[in-house]
Amino acid sequence: MTTVNDDKQVSGNGTGLTQEEIFAAHEGGKLGVDVTAPLASARDLSIAYTPGVAQVSRAIAADRALVDRYTWTQRLVAVVSDGTAVLGLGDIGPRASLPVMEGKSALFKSFAGLNSIPLVLDTTDVDEIVDTLVRLRPSFGAVNLEDIAAPRCFELERRLVEALDCPVMHDDQHGTAVVTLAALRNAARVTGRELADLRVVISGAGAAGVACAKILHTAGVGEIVVLDSRGVLHAGRDGLTPIKRELVEFTNQRGLTGDIGDALRGADVLIGVSAGTIDEELVAGMADGAVVFALSNPDPEIHPDVAGRHAAVVATGRSDFPNQINNVLAFPGIFRGALDAGARMITDRMKVAAAEAIANVAADDLGAEHIVPSPLDPRVAPEVTAAVAAAAREDGVATA
Repeated sequence: MTTVNDDKQVSGNGTGLTQEEIFAAHEGGKLGVDVTAPLASARDLSIAYTPGVAQVSRAIAADRALVDRYTWTQRLVAVVSDGTAVLGLGDIGPRASLPVMEGKSALFKSFAGLNSIPLVLDTTDVDEIVDTLVRLRPSFGAVNLEDIAAPRCFELERRLVEALDCPVMHDDQHGTAVVTLAALRNAARVTGRELADLRVVISGAGAAGVACAKILHTAGVGEIVVLDSRGVLHAGRDGLTPIKRELVEFTNQRGLTGDIGDALRGADVLIGVSAGTIDEELVAGMADGAVVFALSNPDPEIHPDVAGRHAAVVATGRSDFPNQINNVLAFPGIFRGALDAGARMITDRMKVAAAEAIANVAADDLGAEHIVPSPLDPRVAPEVTAAVAAAAREDGVATA
């Protein structure tokens, strides 16, 4: 039997949490089901269940569109994982990933009023996962993919978008990218720059790095250079995966080669989305007024205090330093906006609109230590919801 030292303080979180309070909060799971129909009398039972429910079932059988009105399907997000890339823990399997998926569902409910259900699948086969979700499609209205390792996550998301007539988003890719774009918009404002003038270096070519490169390109960032563990991605490099070949089509237009030191020399922005470390002298060699987003969690690529000696704006993925790049700023409102609009998919325009909405919430109190709002700011999800729904209608993917 596995035991836990309940008195041990959890290190590195800056909040003084103990294992005792953490495990106590997770006892029995973090989710339940609320009943919305009264069940206090025989009449209530006859309406909510038999015989009354049969009338509703007959109506849906005759007109399948009525399922959205008379069940929770249209407001239900399936949070799906295979447990292969969980937080910073790696491939720990579907069962161990379930507490994270439950937490995700709790955030959907708390921040966007959306029901969601965790589905952890005991397979890493893309065909099997696609087939499973296609068969389950009548039970949910959207799919949030979570903690699925690259490069399979790219193929899985693409195939599900093609196979399902509902919003699908891999949050580790696009949630991170949306909040990163929001933060970069405001960091540029703080430092007196335009996105089109920025030289951005992205350290990491996994799920988050690829999505960040794509959304920054869509938003009009001037120059983007991406690195993986072998160095700068460029068209002349051998052994590039299909995803990396796609990246070099719109990044590194100068044909830069070399390592992180070569890439960072004179760069305006560093976005770290890898498990590596970056030496202080490399950040010191960036442009004046540099921006550093060290997003590896829990251990940033460079400590924010060290980065702050040379950079004008510093952000991390942690809650115990200013400027937390947290996906919860994005995904609740993105899915709520998509479902409010009856969107068939989540488009690039919808993601950029979400980033702009997040950036605008922080604009009233903008500063080097406040480029994104707090995840607990009650304005965030409603603003993102409205912006995403409007963008869905502009893109012609809305049905409501």
